[in-house]
Amino acid sequence: MGRKSTTGGVVAAGQNRIQFTFKLEGVRYRPTLLRPPTEANLRRAREQLVGIRARIAAGTFSFAEEFPEYVHLNKVPRSGSPRTCDQVFDDFLAHCAARVAKNDMAAVTFISYGRVLDGVWRPHLGALRFLDVRYSTLVEIADRADWSKKSYNNALSVLRRAFKFGYRDHPERHDPTRQLKGARIQRKDRPVIDPFTIYEAELLIAALHRDWGEAQGNYDEFRFFTGLRPSEQIALVVDDFNAAHGTLCVTKARVDGNDKDSTKTGDDRRIVLCPRAIAVLKRQLALRAKLERTGKIDHNRLFFKASGEPFRNLQYPYTRWRQAFTRLRDVRYRKPYCARHSSVSWDLMTGRSALWVARKHGHSISTMLRFYAAWTEGALESDVVAIQAAMANERPLQRTTTSGDSRYKKARSMVRPFEVESAPTFRATPGSFASGYANGHGRPRAKCLTKQKIDWRRERDSNPRRAFDPYALSRGAPSTTRPSLRAAGGRLRGEQGLNTPLKAGRE
Repeated sequence: MGRKSTTGGVVAAGQNRIQFTFKLEGVRYRPTLLRPPTEANLRRAREQLVGIRARIAAGTFSFAEEFPEYVHLNKVPRSGSPRTCDQVFDDFLAHCAARVAKNDMAAVTFISYGRVLDGVWRPHLGALRFLDVRYSTLVEIADRADWSKKSYNNALSVLRRAFKFGYRDHPERHDPTRQLKGARIQRKDRPVIDPFTIYEAELLIAALHRDWGEAQGNYDEFRFFTGLRPSEQIALVVDDFNAAHGTLCVTKARVDGNDKDSTKTGDDRRIVLCPRAIAVLKRQLALRAKLERTGKIDHNRLFFKASGEPFRNLQYPYTRWRQAFTRLRDVRYRKPYCARHSSVSWDLMTGRSALWVARKHGHSISTMLRFYAAWTEGALESDVVAIQAAMANERPLQRTTTSGDSRYKKARSMVRPFEVESAPTFRATPGSFASGYANGHGRPRAKCLTKQKIDWRRERDSNPRRAFDPYALSRGAPSTTRPSLRAAGGRLRGEQGLNTPLKAGRE
């Protein structure tokens, strides 16, 4: 029977060194480390030796990493040189590539990891010994770069993942990236919610159709009335649209030219399209059928270039979006993502619930209330009526304007010649859209108020003989004639009955 060690394989070797004893491939080795043999250091050395023996059993032990100063290192089998950061990064990316092959990681995530490691960290850390990298070195590199807060946090996140992967072979060692702190993203640092008005959107849509044709115009018009993320819209295929039910399945995305089978949030959703969005898809499918007959389309993408080729990335539509603004002096430039902001804001302004809007657009309810709810306050009822008409695929409302109101004159005179179908004539009234279409009860219907069509209610107008004017607010009429935004939510007193007159006086 062998003798049991009383030292645990760790003993003092003189006054400044600690000696380790272990076997590697049947050969006993006794390397030393320059470390005073105090009680605390001996205890840590025993813990380190336990890890060494575990890595030997797992086949991940590197003699050169643990004992780089060992005099007989060249005689140790497969000792190699100490692992550098370059080697750890390569191993980490190889592991990520294996996860992509197993459908456990998105390809775009793997590409972004490689881009950050190769462009930011390899030039500074690649040749350094992995276990010798210090926290102060990482902070100096990170603080030296001129990054935004989001880029700073992304770079640190990728480095943490790579170092965490490397330090799994050394659980007893301290990972310096664990102490790296990301920048605080405050509300002022987030992108500003900057939606278009419905009149600006109609002008821009008309300009896109005029300048770039039906394929590009349909693509950008559709984004206004669905609120899809650009990465979600570019990945749509024909089978995602259910014409019988008027719904659209959003289950995938395309980022940096690479397809992924999930959305940004990872949640699949089915959205109900408004009549305007359905009309856009009917025109798009008709255009697709025309190009298919000429042999220009051999793919199943829902949106494509004028030539029939699918969109490879978002740069192509983005360039045309930007150039369309050069001829629009009355519309301030915004990025394409603001079309999504517009769609979310319009849904809230027309009376839809925050839960319904959150589910449609793939947001949380807190996001709806925090960033978008402010747009429902102070909105003109004339704007709400115009949004309702646009979503219902109506032509722009006719209204009387002053000579100086150029914005409304342009919206009034605008005609969408690219429409192939015209909806039945319907003049939207305040409250009709939110109580009808927005709540899922079919198309909106006109509702009269009283026999004289007077909207007279408590705490609004003390004169029952004054007729309701939905455009009084924009003309600067007295406050007694200004309708409340509650009218846009379908809660007018007249909803009690189409022909039931309201009683005069206070209740």
